[in-house]
Amino acid sequence: MTTSASQAGHAAEKRSVALGSMLAAAAMTLLKLIAGLLSGSLGVLSDAAHSGLDLIGSALTFFSVRVSDKPADEDHTYGHAKFENLSSFAEAGLMILSSAWIIWEAMLRILHQDVELRHSAWPVPVVLASIAVDYWRSRKLHAAAVKTGSAALATDAFHFASDIWSSVAVLLGLAASWFGIHFGISWLRYADPFAAVVVALMILRLTLQLGRETVAILLDEVPSETRRRLVEEVNQVEGVLAVEQARVRRAGSAYFADLTLALPRRATFEHTNELVRAATEAAHRALPEADVIIHTIPREANAESVFDRVRAVAARNNVSVHELSVQSHQGRLRVEQHVELDETLSLKAAHDFVSAMEAEILSEAPEIDSVLTHIESEPATIEQPLEVTEDDRRIEQALRSAARSFADIIDVHAITVGRSGEHITLSCHCTLPDDLTMQRVHIAITALEDRFKLECPEVYRVTIHPEPVTDNLR
Repeated sequence: MTTSASQAGHAAEKRSVALGSMLAAAAMTLLKLIAGLLSGSLGVLSDAAHSGLDLIGSALTFFSVRVSDKPADEDHTYGHAKFENLSSFAEAGLMILSSAWIIWEAMLRILHQDVELRHSAWPVPVVLASIAVDYWRSRKLHAAAVKTGSAALATDAFHFASDIWSSVAVLLGLAASWFGIHFGISWLRYADPFAAVVVALMILRLTLQLGRETVAILLDEVPSETRRRLVEEVNQVEGVLAVEQARVRRAGSAYFADLTLALPRRATFEHTNELVRAATEAAHRALPEADVIIHTIPREANAESVFDRVRAVAARNNVSVHELSVQSHQGRLRVEQHVELDETLSLKAAHDFVSAMEAEILSEAPEIDSVLTHIESEPATIEQPLEVTEDDRRIEQALRSAARSFADIIDVHAITVGRSGEHITLSCHCTLPDDLTMQRVHIAITALEDRFKLECPEVYRVTIHPEPVTDNLR
């Protein structure tokens, strides 16, 4: 099942469970109200009021899960998930008002009124049925909340589970009051309003917990453990230097994570993209299905060398350097480099660009005493293929002859002679031993190029691609 199909299935399940809970709450509220009016029990009436709140809360939940599953739009760029939290907040306010009314009415009966309970068989089966229905509803809601991650359904599940104990308190109050009437124990007439107070206090306790969690989400409060787990997962991604900032917020069952990562400044754009992808996967291990946004900041790695810092300056100026060398002279360092610039630039513009780049290198690496830059032109035209001439064959033979002069060079092949304007260019593949170090490889192909140009000085540029023997045996 695809993600969108799974989300649609979860949305339908949330609406179905919320609707069933709302209908059950409506039926139980009506039955408790009738039983309370017939018996005159404040405990039953308070429980009916509690069920009325359940009905309002279920209606709010049903409305909120319908709205919260709507996709983001221009007015709600983070989606509509916080409607679930808003409905929980409204439900908490109603529960506080109901609890205050129940406690007020109970105190009036205890202190000023002498209300006699009317014997009726209605309250007991109604309250017992309420316990059974609340048990069924809490299990259904809890299962759906776990499966869909809905905060509103989870709140309702906890709410209805606590209703079971308030109903038990009502039954005990009724039993004590009737016992007092039957045996003439006058003080037990206060059992029913006392049970109502117990129910109200239970509602208040639930409300405080519900309200605290709801306000925390509305104020974007997230447990520190959640943020810590997220940062630990992302920090384990190889290549991430540090998580410099991590912000997490929650809306309904959805999480949003905004991370700022320090990455090696020499990383290419493609490598940075791969690191961001790996960091996003790590964030999802901590917060599955979270909406993750990652910002990247280039930072100097702890193990950066002088070469790394010079190349970092070049990358920052969007140019490539080669033939980079660093020499030590009397305790100071001298850098020599080749830089390729657009061939259409004037000498003045190219010199100004390189001078600014050299000043940046000196600022970046204070241990460097001087920088010498060889400016080369970067081709901007596409060379067109030409027919092979006798002169091209002569140049090819000269390269093969030069290659035979070096013991490390096994052969040269894939030789191509080209022309760009007035310039002749040559490219080839050069086979060398597998275990030859890159330093010796560079010495060998540079020597080959120098020997070849003695024979063919008219060749403007030589490009040699080194490859191991085993590559040619495949």
